[in-house]
Amino acid sequence: MITLLTSILLAFVLSPAVDRLEMWRLPRSIASFFVVVALLAVIYGIVHFSYSQAVSFSQELPKYSQKIRDATVGLRRQAEQLQKTTEKVLPRPADGEDKTLKVRPAANLSDWLTNSVWDVGEFVLAISFVPFLVYFMLSWKDRTRAATVKLFRPESREAVYATLSGIGSMFRAFAVGNALCGFFMSLVSVAAFGLLGLPYFYFLGFISGFLSLIPYLGVVLAVVPPIAVGLSEVSGARLLALFVIIVGLHLFTINVLFPKVIGKRLHLNPLIVTIGLFVWSSIWGAMGLILAVPITGAMKIILDHVDGLRPFGAWMEE
Repeated sequence: MITLLTSILLAFVLSPAVDRLEMWRLPRSIASFFVVVALLAVIYGIVHFSYSQAVSFSQELPKYSQKIRDATVGLRRQAEQLQKTTEKVLPRPADGEDKTLKVRPAANLSDWLTNSVWDVGEFVLAISFVPFLVYFMLSWKDRTRAATVKLFRPESREAVYATLSGIGSMFRAFAVGNALCGFFMSLVSVAAFGLLGLPYFYFLGFISGFLSLIPYLGVVLAVVPPIAVGLSEVSGARLLALFVIIVGLHLFTINVLFPKVIGKRLHLNPLIVTIGLFVWSSIWGAMGLILAVPITGAMKIILDHVDGLRPFGAWMEE
């Protein structure tokens, strides 16, 4: 389901590019092929750049790790002192209490490797289907939409067509809006990290900007990489400025820029968004967090076009 929904989302996003190429007298199948190849080339470029920067950063990681450990010695000492104080306050266990040490069997290395290889293989297999699914969805768009509309009664087909169009517009707005917001936060983060003298500011700024888009957990994930490096490289005042910039940029984007870019397409109230994030993340984990908002938005559009279910769609509205 994750593979299928991801492919549907990408197909809706890439559909305008295929339509534009089709206006230039290219057959839709060839236009779809060119667009999918261009998408794969962009993904390859991003992965190649990120991998190169990650390798360079990992070579410097031992130096940062040692400096971070040195910087956190004081915190560790305070934690140890707090533990000693707590042990003095809390009552000691009675002599008759069971103090048996329970030993768990160590995990079998071969089992762990087998499970890891299986998980990676399953992930790669699922991802390998995405380009083919996107290509067929793009090249058969008109035929699939017409066949889908004909599945319903004639009096309902107009509503079905409007529902599909609304879902497509919402998906495109969501994906493009997230990309624009991510690039905006990345560029501002790169500039701010560079001015503060953070090492690998271009790499960390790119990561922090796009991690900030993850609902609810984004600001925490966006803070961790630059702060971890900044602990050993920048002063206390600049470290505080780094934290304030990341949090302030996240709040501005989520509360001002994000609603302006895609808010008009979603019309979801915060309660429904929170419930959707909780439900889909509990089912699909991290991918559930990413897909929860477009799935919930699509459900609302469907409810809005079904006469008996419109009150539920109005309840979900902002």
